[in-house]
Amino acid sequence: MKDLPLSIGGKTLTSRFFLGTGRYPNPFVQNEVIRVSEAEVLTFAIRRVNLQAPGEDAILQHLEGKTFTYLPNTSGAKNAEEAIRIARLARASGLSDWIKVEISVNERTLLPDPVETLRATETLANEGFTVLPYTSDDPVLCKRLEEAGAAAVMPGGAPIGTGLGILNPYNLGLIVEEANVPIIVDAGLGSAQDVVQAMELGADGVLMNTPVAKAKDPVKMALAMKHAIEAGRLSYLAGRIPKKRYATASSGLEAFISK
Repeated sequence: MKDLPLSIGGKTLTSRFFLGTGRYPNPFVQNEVIRVSEAEVLTFAIRRVNLQAPGEDAILQHLEGKTFTYLPNTSGAKNAEEAIRIARLARASGLSDWIKVEISVNERTLLPDPVETLRATETLANEGFTVLPYTSDDPVLCKRLEEAGAAAVMPGGAPIGTGLGILNPYNLGLIVEEANVPIIVDAGLGSAQDVVQAMELGADGVLMNTPVAKAKDPVKMALAMKHAIEAGRLSYLAGRIPKKRYATASSGLEAFISK
């Protein structure tokens, strides 16, 4: 299978690693993580940025002189109206016309609200935003978000920050199979093993923050995740052997049977 470059909203990306910018010990570690990850898309909560002067913000000022695609998110929004308002403010400030729609009402699980997420996605896509909605691993909902105009869909492997890995690989496989837009696995991953699994299922990329930022060594973990994305993608393209219940000798039993 020949690999094709990842393209979202008319922009071609060379990296399939989408990286969050929160929770790092300090700006130096954050910058080292970004450097070794080779990520091109960086995400952050708009509520953490000073929209009056985004270039002077504590988060973004440490990235001066570097070119990234910013993917601000609407974390903290409780409904579609709040998410739409936040997105419009971000674009008006010149920050980005890419937006990660993130709407949750349950502070314990932080699971995305499917109805409000779909409403916000449709409205913002119609307004010309490049919309990447964060959603649950529901194949039907992911398809509806695509039909509503999402440039890519971002199902979670597990609830945000849990590190539980991919709880329902069957659903994720269905989502990838049915999609006509890129699928970026977002939330719940914890290790390189989880990342490889996501990529082997056919995901086009992975978004991570907590698994890297809160690792004992964030820089080493970022490098591990980068290699895991590449290995998982290659494995997916190569095509794994089918699973069987019983053993098959690699050289064939007939080679050992005397005539």
